[in-house]
Amino acid sequence: QALGQKPRDGGLTQPRRSLRSQARLPMPLQRRQWVQRAALAAAATALPRWAWLQPTPLAANPFALGVASGDPAPDGMVLWTRLLPSPGEPLPAQTVHWELAHDEGFARIVQKGQATAAPERGHSVHVEVRGLEPGRWYHYRFMLGQATSATGRTCTAPALHALPGRLRVAFASCQRWEHGHYAAWRHVCNDQPDLVLFLGDYIYEYATPKNTDGLARTHTLRYATTLADYRDRYALHKSDPALQAAHAACPWAVTWDDHEVQNDYAGGTNAQADAAAFLTQRAAAWQAFYENMPLRATALAGAQFDRLQVYRRLPWGRLAQLHLLDDRQHRALQACRKPGATNAGSVRPADCAELADPARSLLGPAQEQWLGEGLAADAKHDHTRWSVLAQQTLFSPRRYPSGQVAADGWDGYPAARERLLQSVQRHSPRNTVLLGGDIHQNYVCNVHAPGAGGDRPVLASEFCGTSISSRAGTTQDKVDAIARHNPHVLLARCEERGYGLADITPEQWTTTLRAVDNPLDPHSSAHTLARFVVQDRKPGPVRA
Repeated sequence: QALGQKPRDGGLTQPRRSLRSQARLPMPLQRRQWVQRAALAAAATALPRWAWLQPTPLAANPFALGVASGDPAPDGMVLWTRLLPSPGEPLPAQTVHWELAHDEGFARIVQKGQATAAPERGHSVHVEVRGLEPGRWYHYRFMLGQATSATGRTCTAPALHALPGRLRVAFASCQRWEHGHYAAWRHVCNDQPDLVLFLGDYIYEYATPKNTDGLARTHTLRYATTLADYRDRYALHKSDPALQAAHAACPWAVTWDDHEVQNDYAGGTNAQADAAAFLTQRAAAWQAFYENMPLRATALAGAQFDRLQVYRRLPWGRLAQLHLLDDRQHRALQACRKPGATNAGSVRPADCAELADPARSLLGPAQEQWLGEGLAADAKHDHTRWSVLAQQTLFSPRRYPSGQVAADGWDGYPAARERLLQSVQRHSPRNTVLLGGDIHQNYVCNVHAPGAGGDRPVLASEFCGTSISSRAGTTQDKVDAIARHNPHVLLARCEERGYGLADITPEQWTTTLRAVDNPLDPHSSAHTLARFVVQDRKPGPVRA
């Protein structure tokens, strides 16, 4: 793998008292048993009378892509599904019924309603449920004719003033279909998180490579450029039962990276020939992203999918504020990127004056200001225990022995990184933790205060997770050499695929890095690679 290029081919759980075990969250069934049943496909439950009074509009299971929920708030969340038409048969708009209940058998229904699954939105359904109690778990399902979806579980966030005793978050990214099975998602379900943070590269736009040696599986889809292509790609990924089970197990909060559109694209360009054609492709990709993710209607910032509002905040009471960032839509083009280049590559700072240009931004000026305001609010009156910056890639610098700099990540935008560090230092939230993905490697880092020199204090903590399935494209020897040149790097591993698990309490943050034993085996076991702890008011991870 060339420096700065992404691969072209592309636990131990701790005893805990989670949100669901609090007094307001009764659990008539053990959740682990529920998760195991949910992974089996659509449950054979009794349907309401109206379902038998209309013909089934589809020959196949219309809910074959599963269900999902997302962006939990104290009073509600988004419920999602997408109908899957029979191949080659146009499907007009459908009226889909939904139910939300306290119990898995739907004997105690809390809310119910109907929504339109329209062909111009890929027959997707985004139900924004409101008026619920904070800090509660619920079951939900969709129905169309005589068909019923799998049953999902979701929850509301705690009240804004509450200080819950624990939050468990699984964070993950990068799940190229061909590179591995999704066994990691089975283990995420077993770890029973309260929330999944997905940090980008949900799909990959590539066709199956001609050389299929060492691949876990293949597909017949072409390189994605059109709306139909991207819809097909999401349908492929969502056909995986382990991924469906993870979506059904708890709410998700998602952001994107580059492969939801095209490798290393930046804002409104991919640095290749036809700018107008790329903008059309980007709009198609963004539309498919919205159609297939549990996002609120507020994400629809553009009338023609020329933009989406992906950066946003999700509070979890006063325990955590999740700042979900978007480092693709608003960024400047990578420094010294050659016209027509299919990737950003790497640069040598002495040969690329553009790299140090203070006007260049990874997040864009508006998002930078928005994030600073959020950090200030977190710090005001010591309101938030943990300020979480959930973003796409590795934030900490990687100084390579060769002296080159990878252009696509934060290393390619040093002035923007310095401004963010200055913002954290200026506003001084109680605890700041950065989460990332993208590089298909596990990194754990001390994040130092802005400036130069080796005596700067530790300002924050960083956990950059490996991929669900995508290959790293490098070797551990090379990664070890990088770690030796970067004393702030506490762990750097490229040989594992899996996810991160964050257990957050008012007193400490514990990150457990989980790895599958064999990414080519859909039934692979998993192990704990490492565990790190961050104590309240003591920035910097410590190996446990």
